[in-house]
This record gives sequence, structure tokens and C-alpha cells, in this order.
Amino acid sequence: MKLKSLNKLVRRDNRSIQHKLLTIFSIALVFIIGVNIAMFVNISTMMNSLERIYVSNLNLDELLSSLGEVHNSMTEYLDTKSSDSLDRYYRADQTFRQYLDMLNTRTVDDEMLMAEKNIYNLSQSYLKIVEETVNAKRGRDVEKYSERYEMACSQYSVVETFIYSLNNALFRSNNREYNVLLTSLKYIELVNIAILIAATMLDIILVYAFTGNIIRPLRNLSDAAKRVSEGDFDVEIEQSAEGDEIGILSGTFAQMLKSIKDYVARLSESIRNENAMKEKELMMESRVKDAQLKYLQAQINPHFLFNTLNAGAQLAMLEGADKTTVFIDNMASFFRYNIKKLDEDTTIGEEFSLVDNYIYILNVRFAGEIHYQKSVDESMLGVKVPSMILQPIVENAVNYGIRDIDREKMIEVSGTDRGDHYELSVWDNGKGMSAERIEEVLSGVYTPGKSASGPGSNGIGIGNVCGRLELYFGRSDLLDIKSDGEDSGTEVIICIPKTEE
Repeated sequence: MKLKSLNKLVRRDNRSIQHKLLTIFSIALVFIIGVNIAMFVNISTMMNSLERIYVSNLNLDELLSSLGEVHNSMTEYLDTKSSDSLDRYYRADQTFRQYLDMLNTRTVDDEMLMAEKNIYNLSQSYLKIVEETVNAKRGRDVEKYSERYEMACSQYSVVETFIYSLNNALFRSNNREYNVLLTSLKYIELVNIAILIAATMLDIILVYAFTGNIIRPLRNLSDAAKRVSEGDFDVEIEQSAEGDEIGILSGTFAQMLKSIKDYVARLSESIRNENAMKEKELMMESRVKDAQLKYLQAQINPHFLFNTLNAGAQLAMLEGADKTTVFIDNMASFFRYNIKKLDEDTTIGEEFSLVDNYIYILNVRFAGEIHYQKSVDESMLGVKVPSMILQPIVENAVNYGIRDIDREKMIEVSGTDRGDHYELSVWDNGKGMSAERIEEVLSGVYTPGKSASGPGSNGIGIGNVCGRLELYFGRSDLLDIKSDGEDSGTEVIICIPKTEE
């Protein structure tokens, strides 16, 4: 019944969730803190009582120790008559008197307190005898200080015996009191634990009663949100009658769900329209490409070009022009590769053959001024790669690296099996490149001049090679450029990943 009444109270409460939670946790916190303070005060009182039990024994131990210090310092002075021993005696005497002032000096109906009074009186008598002994020693009265010293030793034994007796009696009494308090403390601990458990359970019940009506709408809203995330937009949102943030959130969520439904409908219609437009564009693009291809074929018939070059090679052979024959054969091979292989896969071996043809043609054109070296591992000659990835790099090395230098022009092309990948390298001893220019070329920002697409060029640059390598292998880190700067040459490295056939 109490829980129901609490829930009704929460339902009628139109305050914000912050105020509700603050009220709930404030009540719970005050309740728990109050119980803990009561427990702490109770236990602290018991602990203070335990600590005070043996204080009297400690005081008597200190009194006995200071008594021994007085006697020992007096004896030392009588033996040595030094100023240090005399000073030690006065300090010990002062300390002993301070401890004596803590003893009872009144006549009371208590055996222990009367024993303290006796110790006090005996100690005062002892101190007087010791003082007379020291003064007699300082006055060189041998007979007197010997007599007083014997009296002091006798009185010391009596005081010491009284202190021992009182200390033992106090210890027995304190031990009985300690056991009683310890038993009471254990009992109080058990009672406190029971109270704490009961307070915690009551606190949990109070929190559950107050938060139940807050959490339930949130749980319903969470379940609805989960169904929406799974694609079910036909969820019925239970509208909260509360005027707090949860009621506002429920209404907003319902409105948002309606907006999502409308948006999904509009998006679906838009996607259908967009797909239809893309299909039309693809059809138009395909037709344009077909038209372009037919136009190019109408301009240059590849078979006619190859037959003409072959006829020229045969004519040169009949005339005994061997060099012309080789040149025409290389030209034919070069153009055949350019036309047939651009959109097909090729091998590393075929790429190196194309570079051989290209360098041969350039050396005929430039009177053999390009010194060309190549080395390639035979194990990688049959590896499949996209076509036209090596010759454009060599062409760039010629056009932008070695063409205008005055020294010997060198190009080295190599292929190496690096274990986990194949490495293709094109090196020249030309102008070199700055770090900024390398960054521009690799990022596609730098655009070379018209000479790159002029006579003797296939129109394929480094950016094109990078793009086709990325499309072919699915990686964008396969080409790198290295150079130490101006007039230091350039090396372009292509990484060919090893893939299982």
C-alpha cells in the first residue's frame, strides 16, 4: 500500500526529472548519513573508553621510569661529581615531580586512589632525602651524604615497591574492564551491522518506489528506439502523461519517427529517379565511346598501319638496310603494344620488352646518346600487371630528367623479387627533383607542360599510372619517387604486391 501511494505521488508530480531525482537521492543520502553518524558516534565512544583503560598503567610506568632516572643521576653525581651528572639529576628531579603532580593527594574512600596518595607522600620524602644527599656531597660533608645516600636507597626501594604494587592492581582492574568493554563493542558492532542492513534495504525500497515511474517510460522508449534501429518504423509510441522531460521526449520521438517515415519515402522515390537517370547516362556514355572508337578506327586502321610497317621492314631487308629493318620492327612492336594492351593485363616481361623498343627508337632518333641498362629477375617475368606502367615512367625520365643535361645520359631499369613483393625501378642521372615537387607529383597537384603529350609521347603520365595501379591492386601506396635534389638524378619505384594466382 505504501509503494502504491508513493507511485501515485510521483505520477502527480509534474516537476522535472532533475528535481525528482534530487529529491529521491537527497532523502536516501540523508537517511544513510544519519545512520552512519549514529554508528560512528557509538563506536567512537566505545573506542575512547578502551583507549583510556590503560592510561593509568602507562602513567605509573612513566613515574617508575622517572624515579629510576632520579636515583641513577644522583648516584652518578656522587661517584663523579661532574656538572653533567648534576644537570641530569636536576632535569630528572623536575620530570619526576611533574609525574607526581598527576597522582591523587586527597583522602578518598578508594583503595587505588589512597595508594596513589601514599606513593606521592613517600616520593616527596624520597626527593627531600636525595636533595640533602646531593647538597652534602657538594658541601664535601662525607659522613652526612653517606648517611643520606643509604636512607635514599632504602626509601627508593619502598617507593618502587609501592608503585609496582599499585600498577599490578590497576592492571588487573583495567583488564577486567577492558574485557567487559570489548564484549560490549562486539555486541554494538553486530547491532550496527543489523541497523545498516535494515537502513540499506529501506533505502533501496524508497529509491525503487520513486524511480520506478521514471524508468518505466524510458524503458518503453528504449524498446521502441531499438525496433526503429532494426528498420521497424511502424512502432506505436506510448505517450507519457507526465509533464516532465520524459513526456516531452516521448512526443518528440513520435514526431521524429513520423518525419523519418516521410523522409524514407521521399528518399526511395529520389533513388529510383536517380537510378533511372544513371542508366540513361551510362547508355549515352556507352554510345559516345562506341562513336569515338569508330571514329578513331576510321582515322587509323591498325591492321593497315602494321601491314604498312611490315612491308617497309621487308623492303628495307631486300635493300640490305638492316638497321632500318630493326627500327621499323621496333616501331611496329611499340605501336601494336600501345593499341592492343592499354585496356588489357600484361606481364612484367612484356613491359620490359616495350621499354627496350622505346629506348631503341629514341636512340635512333637522338643518335644513341641514351645509355640504357636493365636487369630483371627471371622469376618475375610472367607476373601479371596492368599494361603501360613502366614505359610512361621511362618516358618521363627522358623528357624531364636527362633530355637537357650536358653530361652522359643514363637510364637504368630493374626488376627485383623482394620476397613479399616485386619491385620495379626506373633510375636516371638527370636533373633530379625537390621534395616539394615530388610531393606535388605524387598528390596529383603538379601538371607537366605540353611536351608530355607531344610527339613521341603516349599521353600517359605518372598520375595515370598511379590511378591504374590503385584500381588494379586496390592500394594507393604502390608508387614512390626518390631524389636527393637538383642534379642528383631521380628514381621511381613501383611496388607490385604478390597475390595468389
